[in-house]
Amino acid sequence: MHKLECVAMCAYGENWCPSETVRLVARILLKQRVTTERTPSEKLLLLTEFESHLDKMDIEKDELNQADIAALHHYYSKHISDLPDEQALTELFAQVNCNGFTIEDEELSHLGSAVFPDVALMNHSCSPSVIVTYKGTLAEVRAVQEINPGDEVFNSYIDLLYPTEDRKERLLDSYFFICRCTECTSRSKDKAKMEIRKQSSSPEPEEIRSMIYYAKTVIEEFRKAKHYKTPIELLEICELSQEKMAAVFADTNVYMLHMMYQAMGVCLYMQDWDGAMSYGEKIIQPYSVHYPAFSLNVASMYLKLGRLYLGLEKKTHGVKALNKAVAIMEVAHGKDHNYVAEVKREIEEQM
Repeated sequence: MHKLECVAMCAYGENWCPSETVRLVARILLKQRVTTERTPSEKLLLLTEFESHLDKMDIEKDELNQADIAALHHYYSKHISDLPDEQALTELFAQVNCNGFTIEDEELSHLGSAVFPDVALMNHSCSPSVIVTYKGTLAEVRAVQEINPGDEVFNSYIDLLYPTEDRKERLLDSYFFICRCTECTSRSKDKAKMEIRKQSSSPEPEEIRSMIYYAKTVIEEFRKAKHYKTPIELLEICELSQEKMAAVFADTNVYMLHMMYQAMGVCLYMQDWDGAMSYGEKIIQPYSVHYPAFSLNVASMYLKLGRLYLGLEKKTHGVKALNKAVAIMEVAHGKDHNYVAEVKREIEEQM
């Protein structure tokens, strides 16, 4: 399969830049030509049986789909003969977008995209009973709650940091369903996630709504700005937005935490280790409250903090943070995972 893709890569050289989704679809098409038998991950569900939700796609999603199809033809048509027709490709891209998985390392850095048909069978819950992690190209599913015989197994499709309305919007936009899980019904964490700053006079409801609107707007603007602004400019956006939101939101508010996390990422990129550590220390405790137990987001934050501490010669703090990361990772990744072994080695080196 790589030989076929390698020819295309070599032909375009430095101009080779298809999106991850386009590369994944190309590999799926090649895989289907190599074998018509079920792959190990298709024991329960064939990839061709994936739901596409084509009838629910809006104009914007359809245009993105068409752009991906055009890119597939541009980069691969000379090297993959007889590509499927437009309708078949439209359905395949929609299936991949609805059922694909993002592969991440132990710090949740993006490694790639994949499809796992059997894992994709699991429905979503904002209080999931399992976590999906990766070992090479293999997806592994582990329980993080008690699961009894006959219970449905639930995974999470999205980042669970945000309040109920935000999660519902994201799930409806990306996966075309309205979530009615226990967490969305009870909204048990919404008050803590939307904590308002304690002050002499409470802000009016309209002021809170206005600040929520500002927060969502600045988050989207920052996402776009990452493609063209300098790290200094990005850090300034983070700092100014936090300053403005602090008039209404507590530091533990998820919108504040979002911009702190972005600021931490910029600091890491700029090798401002003290700045990154400062943001990480503000984030970690609220993360432990807002996320479900054994969250990969919490584990990755402990990892980042632990490694920062060690780099800044704060050995005791570093070992403590790494041990907390390991406690989560042994459940989420499994005790025999190479990521767990790697972190344990880092701890042992400090002893």
